[in-house]
Amino acid sequence: MMLMVYLWEIVRDWFWVFPLMISSVCLYKTVSAFLNLKSRRRWRIMLLLLLGGTTGMVIWVGDNNLLFTLPVFFAVFLACSRGSLAGRIAVTAIFFCLIMPVNALLDTYIGELFQAASDTSYKFLYEALVRLLRPVVWGTLYFLGRELFPEHPPRLSPTLWKLLLILSMMPFCSLLAVILLTYNKFDFPALYDLALRMGLAVLPFVFLTALALLYALLVLAEHERLKQADKLASLRESYYQGLQREEQQVRTIRHDLRNHLTAIQGLLERGESEQALQYLDRLSGSPALQGGRRLCENDAANAVLSAKLESLRQVGLEADFAVSLPKELPLDAVDLCALLGNALDNAQEAALQTCDHRVLLRCRTEKGLFMLRVVNAFQGPLPPDLVTSKEDKSAHGFGVPGMREIAERYGGALDIRASGGRFELIASLPLSQPSVCK
Repeated sequence: MMLMVYLWEIVRDWFWVFPLMISSVCLYKTVSAFLNLKSRRRWRIMLLLLLGGTTGMVIWVGDNNLLFTLPVFFAVFLACSRGSLAGRIAVTAIFFCLIMPVNALLDTYIGELFQAASDTSYKFLYEALVRLLRPVVWGTLYFLGRELFPEHPPRLSPTLWKLLLILSMMPFCSLLAVILLTYNKFDFPALYDLALRMGLAVLPFVFLTALALLYALLVLAEHERLKQADKLASLRESYYQGLQREEQQVRTIRHDLRNHLTAIQGLLERGESEQALQYLDRLSGSPALQGGRRLCENDAANAVLSAKLESLRQVGLEADFAVSLPKELPLDAVDLCALLGNALDNAQEAALQTCDHRVLLRCRTEKGLFMLRVVNAFQGPLPPDLVTSKEDKSAHGFGVPGMREIAERYGGALDIRASGGRFELIASLPLSQPSVCK
């Protein structure tokens, strides 16, 4: 008989693992839609285990379990993710404010409902409800919201990530205040009643605010995507307009070629060879004879590089470009153009302040890697975080932090070297992207 009771207790205890696993998987799929996770399996397993332990954590209003969970939660989230630090902290804080209020509401207020029951029945009903309602909450959230989930984690500029981080502090601080400031509530009946009232008022607000911030993150990411796509479309439009102008110039030269040859022949017949050479120099200096604007096979890269090449020439800088990119790249066109365009914007800005007006760019694919190298002269101290020093930051380069975020998102790296008046930026991105489990 004792053996049967013991076996029943083991089966009962292990039975509760299944709802915990459901909660963990649903939350993991939700988190992976908003956070750029590292590709190695050990990091993903670590996050999955954390989410399982967190959703199973007992949290009462006025309990210090939250304080013990907080550092572990943030440490694992940050260790398992990559990209903008401000963005990772913001998303971690949002999910902390999503999970903890649910635990606190279920553990605290369901316990209050069954306090009048006998000890045995109270414990069984309490454990059953709080453990079964957790997967119901997270499963419902996942299945109702998955249609809104993006294919890839949201991408924001450093400024927008910092804004989201500031906004996430509002529900985060409210959560900490309502749970931790009512510590020792059982010592004073009045404090106990106040803690319950505060929790019932604040915890749903924290949960709904966290959901609203996730939705705001999706809206901001879509706005950023459309903004970058519009910028790329403008560059392509400028590029194709330039091609049309060159084509028209070629047609004009071809139409007037007989006249040009007649004029040169007349100068030579009269012995005016110097004038003939000057005429040829002017003719060869025509933009239509300077070669095509095709720098590489990739249309997106070609558009932005052609536009930046023209911009460098207009401000008196010498552009030394050597590009070898295939027509198709497994990189998002907006990300590719952001890397190339902002690297050259920053190089142009720095080179204009020096006597060395040469900007060197090397870009190619080799051995499964996309490689970019930009070298330019600079003088004076570098701006903090290498952010553009121009007043209108929305129209110019966003500095190395934004480009590094793009490189890390693809599992690559971005390195800078500054010495002897020379600034060198090197980016390396793998072209074969690891499969991402959603």
